[in-house]
Amino acid sequence: MARHALLILVGNRKAAAVDVQKTLTAWGCLIKIRLGIHDGVLTDCSEKGLIFCELVGDDDKRNELTRKLNLIKGVCARQITLDLDQDQEDEEEE
Repeated sequence: MARHALLILVGNRKAAAVDVQKTLTAWGCLIKIRLGIHDGVLTDCSEKGLIFCELVGDDDKRNELTRKLNLIKGVCARQITLDLDQDQEDEEEE
């Protein structure tokens, strides 16, 4: 079974965060898991952040979400699909 991940690098969190949040909320039905990571805490927050999402749904919708995120200035989004071959999956089930 293939798993689809979306990695989003946000270069200027203060400027891009609202647009990124709006986009992810609008496409929320595709997002199974979402995790945001950035360096720093309290008064020493970094301007860069990484968001990891596991996506569901069809290819066209996942691709459109990725495209829309990449239209936001200072954002780089990439999809990764991971899949085990059928023989490995069969062995794991046994």
